Amino acid sequence: MLLRTILATTAATALLVPATAAHAAAPTTRPSAVTTTVADTPVSTVTAAERAAAAAADPVVVVGGLIGISIAYEPIAARLRADGYRVSIYQLPNLGLGDIRESARALSSYLDQVRAATGASRVDLVTHSEGGLVSRWYVKFLGGADKVDQYVSLGSPQYGTYVANIVNFVGLGSCAGIVACQQMTIGSSFLADLNAGDDTPGPVRWTTLRTWQDELVRPVDNAVLADGATNVLVQAWCPLRVVGHLGLVLDGTTYTAVRQTLAGAAIRPNCLAV
Repeated sequence: MLLRTILATTAATALLVPATAAHAAAPTTRPSAVTTTVADTPVSTVTAAERAAAAAADPVVVVGGLIGISIAYEPIAARLRADGYRVSIYQLPNLGLGDIRESARALSSYLDQVRAATGASRVDLVTHSEGGLVSRWYVKFLGGADKVDQYVSLGSPQYGTYVANIVNFVGLGSCAGIVACQQMTIGSSFLADLNAGDDTPGPVRWTTLRTWQDELVRPVDNAVLADGATNVLVQAWCPLRVVGHLGLVLDGTTYTAVRQTLAGAAIRPNCLAV
C-alpha cells in the first residue's frame, strides 16, 4: 500500500511537472486554434528608449505553476529586468497543489501589495502553466479585470490537458489526490466555471503562447483562448524551434514574443534568439 502511494504521487508529479514547473486542464468545448498577430518589422535589440519605456510601464508579475518554485522562473525574470521592467515572481501557495480558487485569492492579495508598493494602478501578468488558470480566475471572479493590463500565458491548458486524465486512467486514482490536478482534468467543474461565457473579460489584453512540443498540455491547442485573444504558436513562426513545457520560460525565441507583447508591439518572434 505504501509503495502504491509512493508510485502514485511520483507518477502524478512526473506527468504534471518536468523538473520544477507547472500544469493545467479544461472542459468539453474549446476555441478553434487560430494563430494570430502579424508583424512586418524585424526584431531588433532593445534600445535605451525602449528600456526607459519598460521601466515606466506596469510592473510585471511572473506567476509560476504547479510545483514551480520561484527560482525556476528567475531566467525569464532576469531577461525582463535586463530590458528595464520592474519584475517580481509569485510562487503559488503550497506549490499550487491545492484548490486553484484559493491560489487565486492569495494572488489577489499579493498583487494588491505590488500595486501599493509601486504606485501602479495595474500590473502585467506573465503566467506559466497552472499560473495561467490561477490568474484567469483572479481576473474573472475576484476583481482582477480592473487591476490587470496585460495577461500573457505560457503553456497554460486553458481548456484542459489529457495528461491529468491519464493519471486516473492508469489506475493511480483521481490525480493521486492532488486537488489542482483534479481541477485541471478535461471536463472538471472548475474548468467549466472558468470557461463559461467570455474567455477574455474586461479591458485586459489577452495573449497566449504555446508550443507543439509541450509534453504536458495535450492537446496543445487547449492552451488557446477565444473571444479576441492573441494566440501565438511558436512553431508557426519558427518551424524548427523545439520548445517543451518548461522550455517556454527558458527559451529565447519565446521570450522575444513575451517582450513584444508587453511593449505593445506586433509579435514576430526571433527564431535565432538564445
